[in-house]
Amino acid sequence: MARTPPPRDPARRAVVTGLGAVTPIGNDVSAFWANLTSGVSGVAPISLFDPSGLEVRIAAEIKGFDARDWMDFKQARRMSRFSQIAVAAARQAIDDSGLKIGDHNRDDIAVVVNTGGGGLQDVAVGEATFRESGGHRVSPFMVPMLSPSMAACQISIQNDTRGPVITSVAACASGVQAFVEAQRLIEHGDVDVVITGGTESAIMPVSFAALANMGALSKRNDDPQRASRPFDATRDGFVFGEAAGVVVVEAAEHAEARGATIIAEVAGGALTADAFHISAPEPSGRGAAMAMERAIADAHLELEQVNYVAAHGTSTPLNDATETRAIRAAFGDHADRLAVSSNKSMIGHTLGAAGAISALAAVLAIRDGLIPPTINLETPDPECDLDYVPNVARKAQVDVAIVNGFGFGGQNAVAVFSRYG
Repeated sequence: MARTPPPRDPARRAVVTGLGAVTPIGNDVSAFWANLTSGVSGVAPISLFDPSGLEVRIAAEIKGFDARDWMDFKQARRMSRFSQIAVAAARQAIDDSGLKIGDHNRDDIAVVVNTGGGGLQDVAVGEATFRESGGHRVSPFMVPMLSPSMAACQISIQNDTRGPVITSVAACASGVQAFVEAQRLIEHGDVDVVITGGTESAIMPVSFAALANMGALSKRNDDPQRASRPFDATRDGFVFGEAAGVVVVEAAEHAEARGATIIAEVAGGALTADAFHISAPEPSGRGAAMAMERAIADAHLELEQVNYVAAHGTSTPLNDATETRAIRAAFGDHADRLAVSSNKSMIGHTLGAAGAISALAAVLAIRDGLIPPTINLETPDPECDLDYVPNVARKAQVDVAIVNGFGFGGQNAVAVFSRYG
């Protein structure tokens, strides 16, 4: 059930002023958004390692990213890839916001960047080095590189911010949970600015072997661009992806005082649990529905004001049907008037970054009046009976959008974004 939140200080409303992205369909926000709204798939055969012998050999990899475009070689060598792409996305977001960081404000800037796995790749590399060459060849930086908090720490270090540095690991709900945390830091007056989002890069053999054995991954190796097909009756699993999405969130009074362009508002959010299973969603969707209801109540909005749902939409049989039931349970008759779409159809499932990328899509939909499509939706599934914006982007005014993120272990996170005014 929804809760009644206390009144909110108008000056402490949390607003979005800058966006950054490194994704399988573009290494900046402009390229990402152009490709997302054009229905371009970033799924292809794996190139980051030799997938020969694996059951699944496709992924949504970032293409053409060079960490040295964003930091010097020495810094890059001391960062895991999930940190490198987060630092790049953060730099973009800060530049986009026009925020100047200095002695006058660095103590009141927080970094909240979440992940699902952190530097898992570095564990595998370090173990292989140890076995092949001995302990003396293992990088002395391996332990700090693999820490899930290190992306947020590196963003703080690179930009010399001295407010809180926070990382929550909430599986595939991590990226949405970051915005719930950021909004609360602003609302409570802890800081004036939060650099927030999610990052993930764990495309490695052991991940693919484990998830394939679980039956979670699509096996459409011969047709990669059509493999991720959320809400389609022929969906057979998700496509593993990597990405970073970072957003600058500020107190409204702070943004207005410095003349920043306000793109949207982080109006509210909520976290709940299924308390059901380590990997499967609770079949009725009650925990996810409660998260949506409470997030909208937290935003002091009515369910009927929501126009768009940036869905979790993983392309797995269980998730998509359960999310549909949850949306119907939360919104009732209004569910049939919602536009619902999943960017995972194009960029795959980026795990801890997924919610942050969906937040970018929600904010840009509000800004541009354009809802990205769910591609590869060709065969209707009777259990998935909402308006999923199939295959082609749609022009529509979006005043309120919610972002869903649901993670292993039954972790549910929902953030609400709205037009500012």
